[in-house]
Amino acid sequence: MTGDQNNPSHINRPRPPHLSLANIGLVAFGGSIGTGLRYLITAATPRAAGVPIATLGINVIGAFLLGVLLELLAEHGHNAAWSRRLWLGVGTGGLGGFTTYSTLATETVLLAATHPGRAIGYAVGTLIIGAAASIAGIWISRRHLRPPMINWKTET
Repeated sequence: MTGDQNNPSHINRPRPPHLSLANIGLVAFGGSIGTGLRYLITAATPRAAGVPIATLGINVIGAFLLGVLLELLAEHGHNAAWSRRLWLGVGTGGLGGFTTYSTLATETVLLAATHPGRAIGYAVGTLIIGAAASIAGIWISRRHLRPPMINWKTET
């Protein structure tokens, strides 16, 4: 035996979160729901003037929801077990499967072949609106969804 094999203390160390089968399962489960929802929305939404508005809407909504979730979990940190599970299942899995920047890139290239100006507007617009949506999600979460901080100092 060599290295850690000679030391039985390695058996008692917790498995890193990224190697936990439960965490992997949460990401996979959330991802299957997010991806399925994205598929249903994309299949039901027609393009507008050749622009894939379903992907635009999905990415903007996903960015907003990720901003809300990130801010709500910020005060608890990712080390709290329930916070980590929520982030992995809903954030990484669900919203990671729901949003689709690879499809954005593919659709931009396909749109550029026939409508280069629309493709540039679609790509840049999606990124700018998505960033604004994420900031809005953080702001709304911070201002309206989080309980207000209590000032424990008494005025004298």
